[in-house]
Amino acid sequence: MSVAAYCIFCYRQIGTSGPATKTHLPWNDIRKIAKVTGSLILGGFVFITYEVLSLKKLLQIDTQAIHQEKLKSYVYIRTTSVNPSDYQGITYHARKEIHKAVRKILETEAKIFRRPFSEQFSTFDGEDHECALWLLLKRSQSEDKEVRLQAVQDLANNSHWHDYQYGTVAQTCDQRTAIGLARSKDIDLRFFLPPPPLPKIKNDYPIEDELRLLLVSLPQTGLDPCVQYFTSLALRESSQTLAAQRGGLWCFGGNGLPYCETLSKIPSETVELFCLQALVQHSKVSSHCDKIEAKGGLQLLQRIYQLRKDSAKIQRNIIRIIGNMALDERLHSSIVRAGWVSVLAEVMKSPHVIQSSHASRALANLDRDTVKEKYPDGVYVLHPQYRSSQPIRADILFVHGLLGAAFKTWRQQDIDRRLDKKASEGEEDYSQCWPKTWLASDCPALRIISVEYDTHLSDWKAKCPVEAHRKSIAYRSNELLDKLRAAGIGDRPLVWVSHSMGGLLVKKMLVDASKNPEMDKIVNNTRGIIFYSVPHHGSQLAEYSINARYLLFPSVEVKELSKDSPALKELNDDFLSFAKDKKFSVLSFAETLPTHIGSMIKLHVVPLESARIGDLIPVDVNHLNICKPKKKDAFLYQRTLKFIQDVLAQEIGD
Repeated sequence: MSVAAYCIFCYRQIGTSGPATKTHLPWNDIRKIAKVTGSLILGGFVFITYEVLSLKKLLQIDTQAIHQEKLKSYVYIRTTSVNPSDYQGITYHARKEIHKAVRKILETEAKIFRRPFSEQFSTFDGEDHECALWLLLKRSQSEDKEVRLQAVQDLANNSHWHDYQYGTVAQTCDQRTAIGLARSKDIDLRFFLPPPPLPKIKNDYPIEDELRLLLVSLPQTGLDPCVQYFTSLALRESSQTLAAQRGGLWCFGGNGLPYCETLSKIPSETVELFCLQALVQHSKVSSHCDKIEAKGGLQLLQRIYQLRKDSAKIQRNIIRIIGNMALDERLHSSIVRAGWVSVLAEVMKSPHVIQSSHASRALANLDRDTVKEKYPDGVYVLHPQYRSSQPIRADILFVHGLLGAAFKTWRQQDIDRRLDKKASEGEEDYSQCWPKTWLASDCPALRIISVEYDTHLSDWKAKCPVEAHRKSIAYRSNELLDKLRAAGIGDRPLVWVSHSMGGLLVKKMLVDASKNPEMDKIVNNTRGIIFYSVPHHGSQLAEYSINARYLLFPSVEVKELSKDSPALKELNDDFLSFAKDKKFSVLSFAETLPTHIGSMIKLHVVPLESARIGDLIPVDVNHLNICKPKKKDAFLYQRTLKFIQDVLAQEIGD
C-alpha cells in the first residue's frame, strides 16, 4: 500500500509541476518515473521475499535434530543470559540483520550463476567464535584427511569456549572426531557427553548374577583351555555365592576364593573380579566379542565401572576388555554409543601409568584415522600415547623377565626414606615407568612399547595351570611375535631392551624370526639389544628351586633357566650363530650384589659369567634393581640412553 501511494504522489507532482504546453509527457519524465517505481518495486520484492524466507525458517522443523534425539538421551538447551551487557543494543541487532540480508543475496547469486556457495558465509550472521565452532565441526567431517585432522587439532586447542559450546561439539561431532579429541593431549573433558543413563535394576539382583548370565551365554565348547579354565572358575565362584545367599555356609580352596565366610560377608567384588578375568580371556576371541556386545555386555561393564570406582583392579580389567574388543572395527560404533570414549578420555589423565596406559591402548585401537597398527592384549604403547605431529623414526621394545610386568619392572629404583632423606624429599618426581617419562622426553621421535606376559616361580600360583607348555620360552616366542607384527614391530628400526628371562625371550624371537620369511623385517631392522642381567648360561635361582622342587614345585620357566637345560644351551648357540652375520650392537649389564629372596635367602641370581654377551658392564646393584636407575642422571640410565642414541643416530640424529 505504501509503495502504491508513493507512486500516485510522484505522478501528481509531475503533473502539476508547470504549464502543460504539450498533450503528452516528455520521455525524460517517463524515465524518471520508471527509475523511481522500479527501485521501489524491486526493494519491496526483496523485502517481502526476505520476510517469507525468515518466516519459513522459523516454522521449519529440524528433522535431523529429531533423528538425533532418537539415538541420544540428552538435549542441551542454551539458557538466556540475564546480564544486560550481553545485549549490545540496536546497532548490534541492526548489523546482524544486515549480515543476514547479505548472506541471502550471496546464496541467491550462487544459485543463479550455479556457483558453489562459500562455506565462510554459511554462518555469516553469527559471532566470530560461533562461526569458528561450526566451521571446525564441518571440517572435522571432511573427506580430506589432512583437513579433518587439522580441524580436530584446532578443536582440541580451544580452551576459551563457554560450557554450551563444548556441549554443542559433544552432541554434534561424529564418532571419528570424538575419538580424535579423546586422544588429544590436555583435552577438556567437556568435549564429551557422559555415559548414557542405564536402566535401574532391582536391589535383590546383584551385579555378579548379571556377569554370570553373560558368561553362560558365551560359547562354552571348542575353547582355548585357558579360556575354559577361567570361565569354569568364575562360574563356580558365582554359583557358590548364589548358594550362600540362599542359606548355609560356604567354604572352598584350591584356586578359588581362599577362605570361608558367613552369609553376611559375601565378597561380591572378588567374585566380580573372577568373572571379569574370564571375560578378559573371552574378549581375546573375536567371535566372542560379538556375543558380548549383542548381550549388552558393554552397558553391563559400564555399570560395573561406575559402581566400582574404588577398585583400580576391576576398572583396569574392564578397560582391558574394551581394548580387546576395540581390535574389531565392527564394534567401534557400539563402544562409542555405550559412552566409553568419555571414560577413556578421563582415564588417560590418570597419574597412574598402568591405568592411563590401558586407556591409551583402547583409544589407539579405536583411532583408525592416525593409527594403522593394532595393539593386542599385553602390548602397550608408552609413547606417544596421544596424537602428535612428531614423526616416529624408530621403535624401542621393552620385555620384562620372571615375575615382572610391563610397567613395574621399568620403574625408578624404590626410595628408602630411612637411608636417603634427600631422595625422599624429591619423591614427587619419582618415575613409575622411566621409559615413559625419561626416555620419551629425551627421544621424542621414538615409539616406546612394553609387552606383558604371565610368569611364575612356582606352579602353586599359576594363573592357568591346565597347559604347562604354554609357559615355555618357545611357545611365548611364537605368541609374542604374532602380537608384535600386528603392532607394526619391524616396520621401523628397532632396539630391544630386556631384563632377566625377557632377554632369553628376545633371543628366541629373533632366532625364530630369522627362520620365517614373513618376519624378516623384524630381524633386518634390529639395530641393537640391551640385556639387563640375562642368564644366558643359566641362573642360580633355578638351581635353588629345583633342589627344593618338592616344596616349591618350580614352574616351567624356572626349570628352563637351569644350567643343564638343553633348551637354554641350544638357544644360546643358535643366537650366537645367527648374530655373527648381523650388524646390530649388543650391550649387557650385570649385577654384582646378591638379591634377598624372602627374609632368609640371599642369591646372586645371575653370575657375571652367565650374563656375558657383547659389551659387558658390571653394576653394583642386585638383580631386581639392575633395570631400575636411581635417578635420571644415574650411570645406568645415561649409558642406556647413549647406546640407544648411538645405534639410532641415523634415524633420530642428536
